[in-house]
Amino acid sequence: MKKTYFAAMTAAAMTAFSAPAFAGNTLGTAFGGYDPVTYSQGAPEHGKAKFFHLWDGALWTFSSEENRDTFKADPAAYAPQFDAYCAWAASQGYKRPGDPNVTEMVDGKLYTFVHEGARDKWRADVAKHIADGEANWVRIEPF
Repeated sequence: MKKTYFAAMTAAAMTAFSAPAFAGNTLGTAFGGYDPVTYSQGAPEHGKAKFFHLWDGALWTFSSEENRDTFKADPAAYAPQFDAYCAWAASQGYKRPGDPNVTEMVDGKLYTFVHEGARDKWRADVAKHIADGEANWVRIEPF
């Protein structure tokens, strides 16, 4: 138990002092501390420090050991698209942090938005905005 806690705190400290890999990387946790697997289950929950996984330069927390292991098996299937940045902003060619409380699941993929107004605009033509966001992401992602 002490080793796991120490490892989690060490990882959190290392992540907190590095550049965030995902929008919403607050206090050293990716995606605002939410468990990304719970979005596909229909009931988003915050993760717990004892269930963590380091992936893509960020510390991810999960609500259960099972969810952590599910994520570890295929992180790209559960991580928010556009590194948790706003999908509407990406479709328009810029980055804005997404809000883990303003999301949309499309074809099993999780998209986040800066606010509900951005999500409403994005919903007007989902397929076009996803395609535009993916095309723009290659250019805007590194910045």
